[in-house]
Amino acid sequence: MALTRTRFALLMLLVLAAFTATACGDDDDSSGSSSSSTTATADACAKDQLQLTNSGQLTVGTDKPAFPPYFEDNDPTNGKGFESAVAYAVADKMGFSKGDVKWTVVPFNSSYAPGPKNFDFDINQISITPAREKAVSFSKPYYVAPQAVVIGKGSDLKVSSLADLKDATIGVQIGTTSLDAVNEVVKPSTQPKVFNDSNDVVTALKQNQVDAIVVDLPTAFYLTAAQVPGSKIVGQFSAPGGDSFGLLLAKDSKLTPCVDKAIAELDSSGELKQITDRWMGKAAGAPELN
Repeated sequence: MALTRTRFALLMLLVLAAFTATACGDDDDSSGSSSSSTTATADACAKDQLQLTNSGQLTVGTDKPAFPPYFEDNDPTNGKGFESAVAYAVADKMGFSKGDVKWTVVPFNSSYAPGPKNFDFDINQISITPAREKAVSFSKPYYVAPQAVVIGKGSDLKVSSLADLKDATIGVQIGTTSLDAVNEVVKPSTQPKVFNDSNDVVTALKQNQVDAIVVDLPTAFYLTAAQVPGSKIVGQFSAPGGDSFGLLLAKDSKLTPCVDKAIAELDSSGELKQITDRWMGKAAGAPELN
């Protein structure tokens, strides 16, 4: 009877030892698998793992000529201007020095045309739209356009806050986010003058039919620089529905998650806001209106 108990005890010890060894083996396997998975995810965006147009360098496209405040002196390579600064900041987060970044000319309409690309990403105030997403891929937005207030040459309207627009006659295009912004954010005491298209809005500003017009900020930069001599931006304000600019990549590019990661890091660190404030704010003649 004693012998039987001894054998039973030995058998139980062997079973327990086997169970313990198996459990430890499972833990080790699980830990190894998790570690490998994490490493693989991290390595996917390592510089030497990126699938690039030209090995060892980041090729960035934009149009020519390149205008302020997005680029300065028609030279994307100098790092001056909003989009030049954003491009180099993204490159830095992806592990590229300034010398590793090579620029190439890409006409605006060609950038989102179907087909292969001769760049890794293109940066050129390209709005993210469902139609374009059928042919190309976009990063997460690096900029969401606010609204801007523009006055004509010789206007005596003084604007330092949204309250200063309360009694102004404001021109705006029908069916636009700008019209929504005027009604929901500015809330003028009189109804804005609504025009059928952008040409009519520009004409109204030129002919002083209105005290000011409201358009999105990128349009305001173009309008004051090229369409209405003597006009100026007196401020900008945030409103829902603004166009979102994204970095454009080839359709289903494997670089897209890595570019997204770089933009997310710039956003969370506050660096993206600093770049935006510097080049798209007061220095560009578009102070914030509250």
